[in-house]
Amino acid sequence: MKKAYQLLLLSCLMAITAFAQTKKDSISKKDYKHATKFLSFNTNPMVYRSYVRPNWLGDGKLWYQISTEEGKTYVLADAKNKEKISANSLEDLSIDNLQEAKSYNSSQNEVFSPDGKKLAFLKDWNLWIKNTETGEERQLTADGEKNFGYATDNAGWRKSDKPILLWSPDSKKIATYKQDQRHVSDMYLASTKVGAPELQEWKYPLPTDEEIIKIERVIIDVESGELTRLNIPSDPRRGTLCDDISCSGSFDDNQWNKESTKLAFVSTSRDHKSAKLRIADAETGEVKDILEEKVETQYESGQGSINWRYLPESNEIIWYSEKDDWGHLYLYDLKTGKLKNQITKGEFVVTELLQVDQKNRTLYFLANGKEKGRNPYFSHLYSIDFNGKNLKLLSPGNGNHRISFSPKNDYFVDNYSQPDVPNVAELRRKDGSLVMTLEKADISKLKESGWKAPQPISVKSRDGKWDLYGLMFTPTHLDENKKYPVVNYIYPGPQGGGVGSRSFSASRRDHQALAELGFLVVVIDGTCNPDRSKSFHDACYGNMADNTLEDQISGLKQLAKKYPYFDLDRVGIWGHSGGGFATAAAMFKYPEFYKVGISESGNHDNRNYEDDWGERYIGLLKKDSTGNSNYSTQANQNLARNLQGKLLLAHGAMDDNVPPYNTYLVVDALINANKDFDLIIFPHARHGFGDDSYYMMRRRWDYFVKHLMGATPPKTFVIEPKQDQPKSKRNE
Repeated sequence: MKKAYQLLLLSCLMAITAFAQTKKDSISKKDYKHATKFLSFNTNPMVYRSYVRPNWLGDGKLWYQISTEEGKTYVLADAKNKEKISANSLEDLSIDNLQEAKSYNSSQNEVFSPDGKKLAFLKDWNLWIKNTETGEERQLTADGEKNFGYATDNAGWRKSDKPILLWSPDSKKIATYKQDQRHVSDMYLASTKVGAPELQEWKYPLPTDEEIIKIERVIIDVESGELTRLNIPSDPRRGTLCDDISCSGSFDDNQWNKESTKLAFVSTSRDHKSAKLRIADAETGEVKDILEEKVETQYESGQGSINWRYLPESNEIIWYSEKDDWGHLYLYDLKTGKLKNQITKGEFVVTELLQVDQKNRTLYFLANGKEKGRNPYFSHLYSIDFNGKNLKLLSPGNGNHRISFSPKNDYFVDNYSQPDVPNVAELRRKDGSLVMTLEKADISKLKESGWKAPQPISVKSRDGKWDLYGLMFTPTHLDENKKYPVVNYIYPGPQGGGVGSRSFSASRRDHQALAELGFLVVVIDGTCNPDRSKSFHDACYGNMADNTLEDQISGLKQLAKKYPYFDLDRVGIWGHSGGGFATAAAMFKYPEFYKVGISESGNHDNRNYEDDWGERYIGLLKKDSTGNSNYSTQANQNLARNLQGKLLLAHGAMDDNVPPYNTYLVVDALINANKDFDLIIFPHARHGFGDDSYYMMRRRWDYFVKHLMGATPPKTFVIEPKQDQPKSKRNE
């Protein structure tokens, strides 16, 4: 009995000692400097022969540039001879003047015609044309006015001076719109400087607006200047892929026929619950409705690209739908709008339709989750016939695949990797057969530096229904007999998760750097994120305030059972943008679990954020008999009184994506509730903080070291990127 007591006492003392060993009084400047070794500006230069970006030459040849320990190397690959030649310059490979930019003195705010002889640009709310050979400029439209102009690019949260349009294949017509934003809310930001501030003002639609930005679709004959208005009411400025009609930088959801006589397009409802495919006559403006898909939540045309295709040569439409709970391709009759057959089917999700071979009636597409036993977020390339037969895997390697087809689609370069496995680049024929391995990434120098790969993890969702996937970052000096505080990085989506790309990366944000200071950093993509089934993605529809937080907490508890070095009495959380929203919500809703939070640039009340974001994932704003709305019940400021732990809020005063008033609402509520908190305002910063991002990073480290670890950080440490690294800009 006495011996048993002594053993129990000894084990308790060992546990206490082990725990105490993680309790540091201070973290030194040397520790911080060590941590910076794991930031991208230090790690990326030590990865050689990595991603291959092919420049196709035709006849099975391509060239690419690759980094080596000696410097840049140029490689010429010949698929027919299965040969590679390396040299120090393109000239040494007898390759001259390839892919040079057209010398038209153009800017990123101009759009070239397919034949390169004309470019379109905006001036005074109207559309203009410039002859690239003579330099002559000509006005195409004349009735554009302020906030009711042609081809204007403003979705509120994102704006530019680039015209949004689609040239016809023959370069003679332009499909675009006249955008009416006169009746939506105004947004204001004031600069900080000596003397009077400068006011920035623009149209920024909100869910509380009765009207949103609408577009009057038009087709313009470039030679005659004749403008044809499509014979339909104005459409909401909405798209089938993301928040608006120009997320690709072009006029999304529009496709011409080869003869430039017909235009196919999709009209999306304000709440994204209806997508209507239509065909317009370019001469008369008459519009024919072909098919419409209505859903209870939100319709999407793919993950990463728009996947519907207009095939007038065969009188068919390829349509993307999640009607069977998975994102798949369907073949419809163009004349009748009736379904001919489902092309892809099964418990996997088609993400991007890359190529359509109409002659051989074969599709080439990327999909997730088809290969059992692999991470369901890994993307693979497949081919399949229009009739749904002969499904074939073309990229067999275990990893996340990124594909680049040759212009004739007879070859493709396949780059594939995993978060903890470096890239392999292969050259393959369109049937998937291997021609040769082009490169295998060399990370030997990276490993020699002490670098450590993140650990892929898998946990169950809060209800045990789904497997969730993520990454864990542990110190390179990890002692499994000790206890470590945990930092939960979060980005809840719903358009994408916190892990980001499933491809290899030498650094992901500052996760490993923070781990080096003595933390466990965990990233989990919870339910309500894309690239899985529709039911998985829609699990939180209508309640964006869910923020996957119960999945995060459940996942951390599961990991703590598996890894005893998790200290769940010291859990912190941080995130940016939607992650900032989630972080504050975590501190207010689960104060007994999350002790320290850092909320950056959060959209804390979606009534104060651009209309399309909330309306896509929550639905339209509705009030009950008491005046409360489905939006107000999700706003963070309403829960600020629950704060118990340490909270740092940060925002850029010139943030034109998520305006700073989102954070000010939370600040005001915290003050009214007499709560202590910390606040950083970057007077000149946009949404991503730009030049101030490394200052924010250092303050983030300080905050977790001081309040989660209980140690004293070094004073005013400066994170300095290498001198040859380009500096970020304040307007990022």
